[in-house]
Amino acid sequence: MSRDPRDEQPVTARMPADVDAPDKVLYGLTFRQLAILAVAAVIFYGAWRALHAIVPAPVLLGAAVVLGGLVFGLAVGRRDGLPMDVWLTSAVRHSRAPRALSTTDTTAKTPDWVQAPASKVMLPAPLKLPADAIDDHGEISLDGVKAAMVAATSVNLALRTADEQAALVDTFGRWLNSLSTPTQIVVSAQPVDLHSAARTLAHAAEVMPHPALADAAGDHARFLDDLAQRRDPLRRQVLIVTRTNAGERGEHAARRRADQTVRSLSGLGVTTRALDGHATTAALAAAADPYRPPRPGGLAAPDTTITGPPARSPTPRRTSS
Repeated sequence: MSRDPRDEQPVTARMPADVDAPDKVLYGLTFRQLAILAVAAVIFYGAWRALHAIVPAPVLLGAAVVLGGLVFGLAVGRRDGLPMDVWLTSAVRHSRAPRALSTTDTTAKTPDWVQAPASKVMLPAPLKLPADAIDDHGEISLDGVKAAMVAATSVNLALRTADEQAALVDTFGRWLNSLSTPTQIVVSAQPVDLHSAARTLAHAAEVMPHPALADAAGDHARFLDDLAQRRDPLRRQVLIVTRTNAGERGEHAARRRADQTVRSLSGLGVTTRALDGHATTAALAAAADPYRPPRPGGLAAPDTTITGPPARSPTPRRTSS
């Protein structure tokens, strides 16, 4: 007996809008805000006890009102989605940080027998990257641990029934509950280079075996070229980064966790694959500069020997006697 789709109840769950929002402790203020106000109150009380016999009371009250307003704004204010105290701390740290970084050693001192010219040019500071190397299997060497990346497609739950949605959510929940190490899911939108696809399709149309196929390929190439000029097409990329524990044994533990992630998410109906060294390098390069089109032929992984195509031997010419 078939069930009426109208009798199925949709799966709903209440979730807060900001899961990372701090808890309110007292009077709608967080612990951080209360700590800032408490420290300011202790400082004001100490200043009042030390200066009330020297400075007139109206002057102290006026200064307390002005400074109290500044401290209250520092405690409850926000800028660019950050608390005001965190934003100011980051601004001071950024103003004192070096403007240029370099992967070479710029801290080495000049020998005594070298007469270095007097210069006021600021040398670049050493650049410390979190990743040390990427091997051919796609394992990223971090500070004492290793990580691996898995690329996955997305799932449209709106096109599924209520039972299918519940099954997919349950499968995804089982995978989340099975995680024992830090795991990151990165969902990003990246531009698609349709001009290259249009040029490739136009070149392929010239060697089509039938004129009808050549006309169809040419029309589609012109459509892609026109679409790239009128729109900014984007593609959604889902990357899952798994990492190992600090003391976890195994030469390819990160790759094993990536393969386990691929098997666990196969029940969601998504296409997943563990990235190798070249794909991992390309994914990190695209994350660092998403608006630069990829280079032809891809990027070589670190410590990879780059070789050119073998040279062709010249064809001997025939000479007439």
